[in-house]
Amino acid sequence: MPIAKGGPYGAPGPFPGDGVVVGSDAEARKVVEAARRERRPPPALGLVGGDLFRTLGGSDSAKRTSGGEARLRADGGVVFSVDLGEVLIDGRLHFFVAHLVARSRLWTRAFVAMNAQWLGNWNLGPRAHPGDGLLDTYDVHLKASQLLPVRSRLHHGAHLPHPGIKEQRTSAVQVELEDDLAVEADGQSIGRGRRLAVRVEPDALTVVV
Repeated sequence: MPIAKGGPYGAPGPFPGDGVVVGSDAEARKVVEAARRERRPPPALGLVGGDLFRTLGGSDSAKRTSGGEARLRADGGVVFSVDLGEVLIDGRLHFFVAHLVARSRLWTRAFVAMNAQWLGNWNLGPRAHPGDGLLDTYDVHLKASQLLPVRSRLHHGAHLPHPGIKEQRTSAVQVELEDDLAVEADGQSIGRGRRLAVRVEPDALTVVV
Protein backbone atom coordinates (compact mmCIF):
# COMPACT_ATOMS: atom_id res chain seq x y z
CA MET A 1 0.00 0.00 0.00
CA PRO A 2 1.19 3.60 -0.53
CA ILE A 3 3.40 4.95 2.22
CA ALA A 4 2.06 7.18 4.95
CA LYS A 5 3.41 10.72 5.07
CA GLY A 6 6.57 10.74 7.15
CA GLY A 7 6.57 6.96 7.44
CA PRO A 8 9.58 4.70 6.81
CA TYR A 9 10.32 3.74 3.23
CA GLY A 10 12.51 0.84 2.20
CA ALA A 11 14.12 -1.89 4.29
CA PRO A 12 17.28 -4.01 4.02
CA GLY A 13 16.70 -7.26 2.20
CA PRO A 14 18.03 -9.78 -0.32
CA PHE A 15 17.95 -9.47 -4.07
CA PRO A 16 15.84 -12.34 -5.48
CA GLY A 17 17.66 -14.92 -7.57
CA ASP A 18 15.34 -14.29 -10.52
CA GLY A 19 15.69 -10.51 -10.29
CA VAL A 20 17.04 -8.42 -13.18
CA VAL A 21 19.80 -5.82 -12.76
CA VAL A 22 19.31 -2.66 -14.85
CA GLY A 23 21.53 0.35 -15.36
CA SER A 24 18.97 2.94 -16.47
CA ASP A 25 15.31 3.86 -16.33
CA ALA A 26 14.97 2.87 -19.98
CA GLU A 27 16.29 -0.62 -19.23
CA ALA A 28 13.88 -0.96 -16.30
CA ARG A 29 10.99 0.11 -18.50
CA LYS A 30 11.97 -2.45 -21.14
CA VAL A 31 11.86 -5.26 -18.56
CA VAL A 32 8.48 -4.09 -17.24
CA GLU A 33 6.92 -3.77 -20.69
CA ALA A 34 8.14 -7.24 -21.69
CA ALA A 35 6.53 -8.72 -18.58
CA ARG A 36 3.25 -6.93 -19.23
CA ARG A 37 3.15 -8.13 -22.83
CA GLU A 38 3.60 -11.69 -21.59
CA ARG A 39 0.96 -11.20 -18.88
CA ARG A 40 3.30 -12.03 -16.00
CA PRO A 41 4.41 -10.04 -12.94
CA PRO A 42 7.55 -7.95 -13.50
CA PRO A 43 10.65 -9.40 -11.83
CA ALA A 44 12.38 -7.58 -9.00
CA LEU A 45 14.66 -4.88 -10.42
CA GLY A 46 18.15 -4.27 -9.11
CA LEU A 47 19.00 -0.65 -9.89
CA VAL A 48 22.57 0.50 -10.46
CA GLY A 49 21.81 3.69 -12.44
CA GLY A 50 19.11 6.05 -13.65
CA ASP A 51 16.85 8.75 -12.24
CA LEU A 52 14.73 6.36 -10.14
CA PHE A 53 17.96 4.93 -8.72
CA ARG A 54 19.15 8.41 -7.76
CA THR A 55 15.77 9.27 -6.24
CA LEU A 56 16.00 6.17 -4.04
CA GLY A 57 19.40 7.21 -2.70
CA GLY A 58 21.74 5.63 -5.24
CA SER A 59 25.08 7.28 -5.85
CA ASP A 60 25.53 9.44 -8.96
CA SER A 61 28.89 7.80 -9.58
CA ALA A 62 27.50 4.25 -9.64
CA LYS A 63 27.82 2.48 -12.99
CA ARG A 64 26.39 -0.69 -14.34
CA THR A 65 29.26 -3.13 -13.77
CA SER A 66 29.56 -6.82 -13.03
CA GLY A 67 30.76 -5.77 -9.57
CA GLY A 68 27.54 -3.85 -8.97
CA GLU A 69 25.44 -6.82 -9.96
CA ALA A 70 27.61 -9.14 -7.87
CA ARG A 71 27.14 -6.89 -4.83
CA LEU A 72 23.37 -6.95 -5.17
CA ARG A 73 23.22 -10.71 -5.65
CA ALA A 74 25.64 -11.42 -2.79
CA ASP A 75 24.68 -8.79 -0.23
CA GLY A 76 21.26 -7.50 -1.29
CA GLY A 77 20.48 -3.88 -0.56
CA VAL A 78 17.54 -1.69 0.35
CA VAL A 79 14.24 -3.08 -0.93
CA PHE A 80 11.50 -0.68 -2.04
CA SER A 81 7.93 -1.10 -3.23
CA VAL A 82 7.64 1.31 -6.16
CA ASP A 83 4.72 2.69 -8.15
CA LEU A 84 4.50 2.33 -11.93
CA GLY A 85 3.29 5.00 -14.32
CA GLU A 86 1.01 4.21 -17.25
CA VAL A 87 0.06 6.39 -20.19
CA LEU A 88 -2.47 5.82 -22.94
CA ILE A 89 -1.47 7.95 -25.93
CA ASP A 90 -4.11 8.13 -28.64
CA GLY A 91 -5.05 4.52 -27.87
CA ARG A 92 -1.51 3.14 -27.33
CA LEU A 93 -0.51 1.94 -23.83
CA HIS A 94 2.99 2.55 -22.45
CA PHE A 95 4.63 2.32 -19.03
CA PHE A 96 7.25 4.41 -17.24
CA VAL A 97 9.18 3.90 -14.01
CA ALA A 98 10.64 7.40 -13.56
CA HIS A 99 9.02 10.03 -15.79
CA LEU A 100 6.88 10.85 -18.78
CA VAL A 101 7.58 13.97 -20.86
CA ALA A 102 5.54 15.43 -23.72
CA ARG A 103 7.07 18.68 -24.96
CA SER A 104 7.79 21.12 -27.71
CA ARG A 105 11.38 21.51 -28.89
CA LEU A 106 12.11 24.48 -26.61
CA TRP A 107 9.94 23.33 -23.64
CA THR A 108 7.63 26.34 -24.00
CA ARG A 109 4.77 23.82 -24.03
CA ALA A 110 5.04 20.60 -22.06
CA PHE A 111 3.26 18.09 -19.90
CA VAL A 112 5.38 16.11 -17.44
CA ALA A 113 4.48 13.30 -15.03
CA MET A 114 7.14 12.46 -12.44
CA ASN A 115 7.34 9.23 -10.44
CA ALA A 116 10.98 10.00 -9.62
CA GLN A 117 12.45 13.26 -8.38
CA TRP A 118 15.14 13.65 -11.04
CA LEU A 119 15.18 14.08 -14.81
CA GLY A 120 18.89 13.91 -15.61
CA ASN A 121 20.53 16.81 -13.80
CA TRP A 122 17.19 18.55 -13.27
CA ASN A 123 15.42 18.27 -9.92
CA LEU A 124 12.20 18.51 -11.88
CA GLY A 125 9.91 16.83 -9.34
CA PRO A 126 11.23 18.04 -5.97
CA ARG A 127 8.24 16.61 -4.09
CA ALA A 128 7.80 13.45 -6.19
CA HIS A 129 7.95 10.14 -4.30
CA PRO A 130 7.98 6.77 -6.09
CA GLY A 131 6.02 5.01 -3.36
CA ASP A 132 3.19 7.38 -2.42
CA GLY A 133 0.60 6.20 -4.95
CA LEU A 134 0.68 9.55 -6.78
CA LEU A 135 2.34 11.17 -9.77
CA ASP A 136 3.57 14.76 -9.66
CA THR A 137 2.35 16.37 -12.90
CA TYR A 138 3.29 19.69 -14.45
CA ASP A 139 1.31 21.38 -17.23
CA VAL A 140 3.76 23.90 -18.69
CA HIS A 141 2.99 27.06 -20.66
CA LEU A 142 6.10 29.26 -20.79
CA LYS A 143 7.13 32.24 -22.86
CA ALA A 144 10.53 32.06 -24.51
CA SER A 145 11.72 34.84 -22.19
CA GLN A 146 10.90 32.69 -19.15
CA LEU A 147 12.92 29.64 -20.18
CA LEU A 148 16.36 30.71 -18.98
CA PRO A 149 15.24 31.82 -15.48
CA VAL A 150 13.31 28.55 -15.02
CA ARG A 151 16.15 26.36 -16.26
CA SER A 152 18.67 28.11 -14.01
CA ARG A 153 16.64 26.92 -11.00
CA LEU A 154 15.90 23.36 -12.12
CA HIS A 155 19.04 21.76 -10.69
CA HIS A 156 18.03 22.86 -7.19
CA GLY A 157 14.30 22.22 -7.58
CA ALA A 158 13.64 25.92 -7.02
CA HIS A 159 11.57 26.47 -10.20
CA LEU A 160 8.28 26.02 -8.33
CA PRO A 161 5.88 27.63 -7.79
CA HIS A 162 5.67 29.39 -11.17
CA PRO A 163 2.63 31.01 -12.84
CA GLY A 164 3.40 29.22 -16.10
CA ILE A 165 3.61 25.75 -14.50
CA LYS A 166 0.42 24.16 -13.18
CA GLU A 167 1.35 21.55 -10.59
CA GLN A 168 -0.90 18.66 -9.56
CA ARG A 169 -0.31 15.54 -7.45
CA THR A 170 -2.72 12.91 -8.68
CA SER A 171 -3.32 9.20 -9.22
CA ALA A 172 -4.86 9.79 -12.67
CA VAL A 173 -5.26 12.65 -15.12
CA GLN A 174 -6.36 13.16 -18.72
CA VAL A 175 -4.69 15.80 -20.86
CA GLU A 176 -5.61 17.08 -24.30
CA LEU A 177 -2.84 19.17 -25.83
CA GLU A 178 -3.28 21.82 -28.50
CA ASP A 179 -0.93 20.01 -30.90
CA ASP A 180 0.84 16.69 -31.22
CA LEU A 181 4.00 16.79 -29.09
CA ALA A 182 7.00 14.50 -28.94
CA VAL A 183 6.57 12.07 -26.03
CA GLU A 184 9.30 10.30 -24.05
CA ALA A 185 8.96 7.61 -21.38
CA ASP A 186 12.03 7.19 -19.18
CA GLY A 187 14.10 9.12 -21.71
CA GLN A 188 13.04 7.06 -24.73
CA SER A 189 10.90 8.34 -27.57
CA ILE A 190 7.52 6.63 -27.78
CA GLY A 191 6.20 8.78 -30.62
CA ARG A 192 3.96 11.82 -30.70
CA GLY A 193 0.58 12.43 -29.14
CA ARG A 194 -2.11 14.92 -28.28
CA ARG A 195 -4.45 12.99 -25.96
CA LEU A 196 -2.78 11.54 -22.88
CA ALA A 197 -4.50 9.46 -20.20
CA VAL A 198 -2.03 9.04 -17.33
CA ARG A 199 -2.41 6.95 -14.18
CA VAL A 200 -0.31 5.35 -11.49
CA GLU A 201 -0.35 1.72 -10.40
CA PRO A 202 0.67 1.72 -6.72
CA ASP A 203 3.19 -0.85 -5.45
CA ALA A 204 3.56 -2.43 -8.90
CA LEU A 205 7.32 -3.03 -8.68
CA THR A 206 9.87 -4.37 -6.24
CA VAL A 207 13.15 -2.50 -6.54
CA VAL A 208 16.47 -3.15 -4.80
CA VAL A 209 19.18 -0.45 -4.56
